[in-house]
Amino acid sequence: MGYRIITDSCANLTDKQITDYGVEIISLKYNINGTDYDSYIKGVPTDLKKAYTLLREKAHITTTLASREACDKVIKPVLEAGDDALILAFSSGLSGTCQNIMAAAEDYREEYPDRKIIVVDTLCASLGEGMAVHYAVKLKNEGKSIEEVADWVEKHKLNICHIFTIDDLFFLKRGGRLSGGSAVVGTLLGIKPLLHTADDGKLYVTGKVRGRKAAIEHLINSVGERAVDVANQDIFIVHGDCEDEAEYIDSEIKKRYHVKNTVINCIDPVIGSHSGPGTLAVFFMGEKR
Repeated sequence: MGYRIITDSCANLTDKQITDYGVEIISLKYNINGTDYDSYIKGVPTDLKKAYTLLREKAHITTTLASREACDKVIKPVLEAGDDALILAFSSGLSGTCQNIMAAAEDYREEYPDRKIIVVDTLCASLGEGMAVHYAVKLKNEGKSIEEVADWVEKHKLNICHIFTIDDLFFLKRGGRLSGGSAVVGTLLGIKPLLHTADDGKLYVTGKVRGRKAAIEHLINSVGERAVDVANQDIFIVHGDCEDEAEYIDSEIKKRYHVKNTVINCIDPVIGSHSGPGTLAVFFMGEKR
């Protein structure tokens, strides 16, 4: 008997990471013009180009939390196989998904009294959440127990820095992820907002710059200024269907800071429907968020 690490599709892990890590994914859903889609289906590539094309056209897109059905589909087989479950969940500051998973876990503990079921609210989003999974898997592979890994994530989750910029605050404001007052900063011509995910797991505007190039430079500089032992840690980068710019950030942090290991991925449609096309983010370990 061992334990499995489970997360949700908002962790934005690449297919290669999911396979290499051996993690299970609880899928959130999104709805475009009345049709439901899973954000993640094992072995089936998500049609990201279609989703982002529709986002650019301001199609009517809604998202739903991780359902009980989705939790049952992923978590129960792990428990029935005799394994314990460590579930690293999307920030409670941005979604009710973590609460839904916790509620399901309460029922599973009654149904499977011999199983350990630990749910961690990562207070992270996108590949920030993915980074929590990344380090959890490393520790598991080193032989750490389920409790030791859960304790490490709890202790270090607020060291995972999320620095990002978006092209159009319309999306965050529409989805209620950012206040109307905060969105005002994005109405000025040529002004690009700088944001981060804070200790409460919510999004905040931290500043603004003029022009896209300056926003990208801010992301690159943040890695050099705030990452601990930058050359020897893994840096994760996500983009909202703007891969060329993500590749540029990747090349610059490797050139300037001698970073060896990076991961680039596109933001899934659930998070993408709130952050919008053109979003760019970097994730790394720092002394604080």
